[in-house]
Amino acid sequence: MIHTSFSGRLVMLGFGSIGQGVLPLILRHIAIPRERITIVTAEERGRAVAEEYGIRFVIEPATRENYRDLLAPLLGPGDFLLNLSVDVSSVALMRLCQELGALYLDTVVEPWAGGYTDPALTPSQRSNYAMREEAIGLREAMRGGPTTITAHGANPGLVSHFVKQALLDIARDTGAPVATPPPATDRAAWARIAQSLGVKVIHIAERDTQVSDRPKRVGEFVNTWSVEGFVGEGCQPAELSWGTHEKTLPPDGRRHGFGCDAAIYLLRPGASTRVRTWTPLEGPFHGFLITHNESISLADYYTVRDEAGRVLYRPTAHYAYHPCDDAVLSVHELAGKNWQMQPESRLMTDEITSGIDELGVLLCGHAKGAYWYGSRLSIEEARRLVPHNNATSLQVTVAVLAGVIWAMENPRAGLVESDELDHARILEICRPYLGKVVGAYSDWTPLQDRARLFPEALDESDPWQFGNIRVA
Repeated sequence: MIHTSFSGRLVMLGFGSIGQGVLPLILRHIAIPRERITIVTAEERGRAVAEEYGIRFVIEPATRENYRDLLAPLLGPGDFLLNLSVDVSSVALMRLCQELGALYLDTVVEPWAGGYTDPALTPSQRSNYAMREEAIGLREAMRGGPTTITAHGANPGLVSHFVKQALLDIARDTGAPVATPPPATDRAAWARIAQSLGVKVIHIAERDTQVSDRPKRVGEFVNTWSVEGFVGEGCQPAELSWGTHEKTLPPDGRRHGFGCDAAIYLLRPGASTRVRTWTPLEGPFHGFLITHNESISLADYYTVRDEAGRVLYRPTAHYAYHPCDDAVLSVHELAGKNWQMQPESRLMTDEITSGIDELGVLLCGHAKGAYWYGSRLSIEEARRLVPHNNATSLQVTVAVLAGVIWAMENPRAGLVESDELDHARILEICRPYLGKVVGAYSDWTPLQDRARLFPEALDESDPWQFGNIRVA
């Protein structure tokens, strides 16, 4: 199906696993002449894929010093910058696109090189919270201008649409009075739905079981998606939104002291912080609390305030990620080297032999306990559906495609986050590529099977306290 046509130029900045995976989707679902697409990337990787599809391929790293001279000749009014790069400031690119009149989408708010781990910055200053605040600080200046979508991949991105559908499912199954879903622009109405259902906690709960016939070697970081992206996120402070039901701030928890105040951070890397969560196929497991933009934007979006601006309701939200087993080994080795990345890295692609990525959202604390809604996509189905993808990348690339289409269909929306898009339209585009999309209720809580072997200090009056969820 051709979802839309585009007469402007499309520039893809960065052409790693996500760029290579999304290109065939763009050509399949957007009517655009191939000669109007240009790939600008920092390395040779991906040239063969570009040549396969007849796309212009330019090797030129974008830097703080050259990005304007590099990109401005390629972009003008009505064109599109699809930013899939690393180590290039998203905010700088957003500003440039607004000046040039071009549309824009990225999958994460990225700093300039070194911004994730700069020791001259405080943990708060190099957090996703701070980066998001800088990005959404452009909202007023961009209002009514070319559409700029920030942080729209799988997560952040697709999971925000899963949350809305999960809320509607819970409302339907509990008899809550939500006859018609509110429009995406009615943020207050969506927040009231979450509040009325009693949702206390939102986990982005993901378990990747993909395995390859090439075991991880000593001194090698292996992953099913961007190694640089995962290491950068994992070395940032663990971040989570802080819900109104929470009783006690963690001893290593800190507030930022500026911005929307929806989130806190911990004085430790996300890749060394584990939390308890649940998915339907895996059951209970421990995941890494990796910082992500959606951990903050979801709670901000679902905040209910009184007329004086005081917060009445907000859920706790965070990522709970169990990557593929070789990536877990890679994280353990990374930590043992004091967060200095291994000299070798490998992105698992053709060598993957089996496994699925079970990616969804777990909404907890409502009348039916816990509800997971999301995608189960196998490597076999991913390969059958779209070339140059694995199960993890396809969940990202189809969400990128959907965001690009939405921007083309709504070209004057200004700056918007994933939570503000029409979830029904996004899911309509994505669903054919997500494998089995399922919803499942569970009686799981983080208190189950606790204190069986060793005594623990638990808050049994409220299972959904972060202190119960965090792995000590």
